[in-house]
Amino acid sequence: MLEHPLAFLPFEVLMAGLLFLCFRHALPFGAPALCKLSAGVVFGILLEWATIEQLDAYHYGTQYFFMVDTVPIAIGVGWGVILYSAMYLSDHTNLNPWLRPVADALLALNIDLAMDAIAIRAGMWNWGEGLEHDYFGVPFENFWAWFWVIFCFSLSYRVCYRLTIKYHVALAPICAIPLGVIGVLITNRVIVSYVPETYTLAVIVSVLSAALALVLYNKPRLLPSKIDPLAAWVPLSFHAAFLLLGISTGVIFEHLTLVLVSLAMALTALYLHRAILFKD
Repeated sequence: MLEHPLAFLPFEVLMAGLLFLCFRHALPFGAPALCKLSAGVVFGILLEWATIEQLDAYHYGTQYFFMVDTVPIAIGVGWGVILYSAMYLSDHTNLNPWLRPVADALLALNIDLAMDAIAIRAGMWNWGEGLEHDYFGVPFENFWAWFWVIFCFSLSYRVCYRLTIKYHVALAPICAIPLGVIGVLITNRVIVSYVPETYTLAVIVSVLSAALALVLYNKPRLLPSKIDPLAAWVPLSFHAAFLLLGISTGVIFEHLTLVLVSLAMALTALYLHRAILFKD
């Protein structure tokens, strides 16, 4: 699969920029926020390495500059900034704290639905299934995995943070890393080993639809407090970057569906964050 040079260095630069913005946002909040951001990055790298070792289902392109074994550091940073911004946003909603991990996972999935099929066409990673498999080269299980990746880390962090024990604030990011990875590996194993292939798509759609319905049923809205634009800039940066990548390389025009999904997810993200971007 052709690796487009336009994909790699710009992506690593973008992730470095988003990490800096998240760091600058976290700094005034002190160690808890900085540790949460750092834990998300470490979690992302460890998760990718463990998943590749467990399933050997995909591999990354060869043009990344900074790697940890088989995992580009930029990918771990991507997980970290998505986690940080999604959790920051959901913490400023009226949603029950135990429902916020579901919202976090759906916010992240909004990004991947637009990103993954373009990224593989640019050679950033390869599922080895060709470019017509499932959602045009990306196994449907990947979208299931994205949901559980964010959900498991967010839930683990929030549970540990709310424990009424000494040092619970410090323990939350530390415990969220292994608990999050274990949760994802378990869900990976369930979908691969215990769900018949003929029912895989039905299970994935049912779970994700139920999650979306649950969040919408609770009528989420932003609380009347000042929310930093960071909550919007992280997801919108991903959407803009992969739209531009798809257009500049031409890969987005291989299927009309790629154009429609990318635009639909970008517009959805813009709608969800409109109150932050266009506040008085």
